[in-house]
Amino acid sequence: MTETSSESDVFEITVTSEEKSEFKRLDLYLVHKLPQFSRSTIKRLFEDEEITSEQVSLSLNKMPPAGTKIEIEVPPPIPSDLIAENIPLEILFEDAHLLIINKPAGMVVHPAPGHYTGTLVNAVLYHCPDLKGIGAEKRPGIVHRLDMGTSGVMVVAKDQATHEGLVQLFSTHDIDRKYEALIAGSPNANSGTLSSTIGRHPTNRLKMTANVKGGKKSITHFKIIEKYENCTHIELKLETGRTHQIRVHMSQLLNSPVLCDPVYGSGSSHLKKLPEEIRNKLENYPYQLLHARELGFIHPITKEKLHFSAPAPEIFQTVIQAL
Repeated sequence: MTETSSESDVFEITVTSEEKSEFKRLDLYLVHKLPQFSRSTIKRLFEDEEITSEQVSLSLNKMPPAGTKIEIEVPPPIPSDLIAENIPLEILFEDAHLLIINKPAGMVVHPAPGHYTGTLVNAVLYHCPDLKGIGAEKRPGIVHRLDMGTSGVMVVAKDQATHEGLVQLFSTHDIDRKYEALIAGSPNANSGTLSSTIGRHPTNRLKMTANVKGGKKSITHFKIIEKYENCTHIELKLETGRTHQIRVHMSQLLNSPVLCDPVYGSGSSHLKKLPEEIRNKLENYPYQLLHARELGFIHPITKEKLHFSAPAPEIFQTVIQAL
């Protein structure tokens, strides 16, 4: 077992035949190998896709084959005292159990290294002071995430029962989620389904990649809304919800990255092919033009069928109008 340290701690473990026989569950095995981490911490790291193997797909409730190399990346700790901040929120709906919010592009969902304040969690704690203790300690109430640069509809739980119910809905994919994006180029098909595994990029830890060994199954359905010169307005429906799923599928499977994507795009090369008016609007825009437009689910407590939508940000709409 080796450990390296920079911003994150990285542990590499290889399962032996003896360990495979001794342990029945991967989570219990990892707690044994890394006693400084609790079982709940191991579970959180796994859910955050920080526990990976390039050889096989991992599951916490069973041991992988002997010889499997496992990598555990532990991000640096964030301050334990979450600060409530008076940050304006666009609230689409609220009851005693949950909040529906239209997150702006540029807002980080929960505190993380480099973003300890100004997050959605900081804002929600000001609006709901009793939220601490709901779900994970460092991200109370948070059930799902949107990337910092992605705008759109999110749900936040206000009590533990609602949090658990929403987590279950997301894990069983009983959530209706539709996105829209502006992507480079023009896909050949007007609709279709994109399927791959998605996992951590083997050499760039900031990126995810498709069809990597040990990745998780990922499915995105797409439908063209409108084709323009050298770019396309597209609707996307998630069947699964992996980290960076849409951005990876657009870039790698459709070969049409989301416009202005700072990670999976190709810099300014795609913008150069657009009309000058559009280039001028987007050349300094730092976020991908991706918006979580719709979110629908059965309320975990009231069992009411809920559906919410929010229009894309102004710059997104301005570009479409100009196109």
